[in-house]
Amino acid sequence: MYRKSKWKCGYNLAVLEPGNNEKSVPQLLIRDLKFEKKSLTKLMFSPDQENHPSKAPVKYGELIVLGYNGSLPNGDRGRRKSRFALFKRPKANGVKPSTVHIACTPQAAKAISNKDQHSISYTLSRAQTVVVEYTHDSNTDMFQIGRSTESPIDFVVTDTVPGSQSNSDTQSVQSTISRFACRIICERNPPFTARIYAAGFDSSKNIFLGEKAAKWKTSDGQMDGLTTNGVLVMHPRNGFTEDSKPGVWREISVCGNVFSLRETRSAQQRGKMVENETNQLQDGSLIDLCGATLLWRTAEGLSRTPTVKHLEALRQEINAARPQCPVGFNTLAFPSMKRKDVVDEKQPWVYLNCGHVHGYHNWGNKEERDGKDRECPMCRSVGPYVPLWLGCEAGFYVDAGPPTHAFSPCGHVCSEKTTAYWSQIPLPHGTHTFHAACPFCAHQLAGEQGYIRLIFQGPLD
Repeated sequence: MYRKSKWKCGYNLAVLEPGNNEKSVPQLLIRDLKFEKKSLTKLMFSPDQENHPSKAPVKYGELIVLGYNGSLPNGDRGRRKSRFALFKRPKANGVKPSTVHIACTPQAAKAISNKDQHSISYTLSRAQTVVVEYTHDSNTDMFQIGRSTESPIDFVVTDTVPGSQSNSDTQSVQSTISRFACRIICERNPPFTARIYAAGFDSSKNIFLGEKAAKWKTSDGQMDGLTTNGVLVMHPRNGFTEDSKPGVWREISVCGNVFSLRETRSAQQRGKMVENETNQLQDGSLIDLCGATLLWRTAEGLSRTPTVKHLEALRQEINAARPQCPVGFNTLAFPSMKRKDVVDEKQPWVYLNCGHVHGYHNWGNKEERDGKDRECPMCRSVGPYVPLWLGCEAGFYVDAGPPTHAFSPCGHVCSEKTTAYWSQIPLPHGTHTFHAACPFCAHQLAGEQGYIRLIFQGPLD
């Protein structure tokens, strides 16, 4: 007999034979666990609250690169990392537009060459260039994102390769991310509004839009333009919560105006201007740089998000319940979050077509299936058989629910509402396509839903 345990099961022992009715053995869901709510509640605070809030600098928010499970494959180094926090600077470094010059004047030439003067140069033709000077803004802080490792870039971002295990995987790909991709301007005073703009200033404090770049004169006589591959933004409806729904992807111009998407990513003809939308970032906004997608989380939003400590507590609760493999009867355990890329001998594996969780075994592995598809001994369904990995990047979670579901086909595990949310988000792919992907590894989702509910077997005691 099975004794009733944390898994709340009380089934009679049945001989485990291939194809047995799944009701003959204890089929269990992680949500059946009696989680210690008090202990987990204590862990439900933002990392900032672990320190002294009064002494902590003001945090505007964080940018998290989709496709990485808590860190870059070879570790975070310097300005190249999977997560970048934007803090209030000791001294404001924001800029705002001031004087407009038509080319071939000494003032225009001086603005371009003067390294102490920010400027944006719009080349209309070989004979005509419009230069817009920018002046210091004491009320804002500026942060720049791009592929370049030059000093003006605060957050270095390279192309995300789905499932990449090393930085060399990303470096072998010809990048489509701009060297100076975009800039974020944050208000230094409450409510600390953050706005995004296409293009960033280079080491000479200039932005150059060449002849081939899409550019135009606005109705009020100002200049504006788009970068080669564009900066796309999507604001979720209902914020980044359990009730979040995907919004509409838009393109952001150099001056922060909002447009519908171009026919192709680098087309010279801009989309239609969207008057009732702004470039203001909100919790859960997605920023696509044509090669990497970033998630913007506000400081307030992060305070409601599970922490790494919370996720570690959930991992320990699952392992303490001693789930077992229905074939080998060996105890399964999720490996330490520090070993999130190394398959462990106790690692849980799942049949993606049915959700039954096992340890690794060779049952049902037939040569004609080329090792890719396996037959589940519990229900006879045939499909992919993959190891399960806990989603370690807490910023991707929309709630603090237990890890009951896994993305397909990668096997990354998180809460049900988190899998449901990301499975309905169309992420830009290449220059003109969109598809849903796992936020922890960037693999394109497969199957009817893109995720599956996990079914564990309880311990034999």
